[in-house]
Amino acid sequence: MGAPAASTPLATTEASTSPHPTGFASHRPPRGRKEPESALYVGEVVHQRSRDFAHRLRYRLWMVLVDLDELPSMQDRLRLLRRRFGPITLRTSDHGDRSGRPLRVQMEEHLAAAGIDTGGGAIRLLTMPRILGYGFNPISVFFCHRPDGTLAALLYEVTNTFRERHSYLVATADAENGAVRQTAEKRFFVSPFMDRDLTYDFTVRPPGDAVSVVVGVRRGETPILTAGFSGARRPLTDAQLLRAFVTHPLLTWKVTAGIHWEALKMMLKGARYRRRGPKPVRPVTAGHPVEPAGLAATAAAPY
Repeated sequence: MGAPAASTPLATTEASTSPHPTGFASHRPPRGRKEPESALYVGEVVHQRSRDFAHRLRYRLWMVLVDLDELPSMQDRLRLLRRRFGPITLRTSDHGDRSGRPLRVQMEEHLAAAGIDTGGGAIRLLTMPRILGYGFNPISVFFCHRPDGTLAALLYEVTNTFRERHSYLVATADAENGAVRQTAEKRFFVSPFMDRDLTYDFTVRPPGDAVSVVVGVRRGETPILTAGFSGARRPLTDAQLLRAFVTHPLLTWKVTAGIHWEALKMMLKGARYRRRGPKPVRPVTAGHPVEPAGLAATAAAPY
């Protein structure tokens, strides 16, 4: 990804009440398919902080959407999306608990623990691959489908610059204007300039002609920050991977460099450092879908 801010778990674009900052409006699945196949999404990440101090950033980046069941055959077919070291590498061991256990098994365990039954439907991962051997994803998103293609849940996998990881798993409610809205209590240290006692509001337009994942951060009812990724779909081919590699050089390297550069600028604006604190005991926090009428009444809780 171009470069995230040091203010929130990257990768998303707009709060549930904000206009879409990147202008991508179409989130229809490609014609003739009930649900989108693996793809490449090229767009940008936008962060806007509005409380304590003002700060905004915008970077171009790209991500891949891969079906976990299709990934092995896809990597056999594509020359540029490698399992091991290469210009572009996608390793399933970079995700989940990093044990190398099949990601589908790990995701289904989390879903079962949260009481979410997907019936063995497709699970697709939206993430940045490694570039020249280096990878860092402030946030990756797993789209968990039912066999009929409908979206049952989303798992947001958040990684901080200490390489610690925590995930937020949320079932879906009926989409409103094509957007899935969810909420979860913040349990994990991400930015040194943000408290832990906050709430995330997720607004996601699932992959189709475009994709967007937006995280709004608030304290009570007061918005603090909005972060989001929005991208337009391209086919996942060697030609498109090469084009993305050339037009977005050193993608993941720039993400990490960008985090530290933006952190320095925020410190100069008076940002106050927060203590890191202990990691959550459990690896996943369960959130709640947001009904069209408003936020779910039940508080999010770890399982």
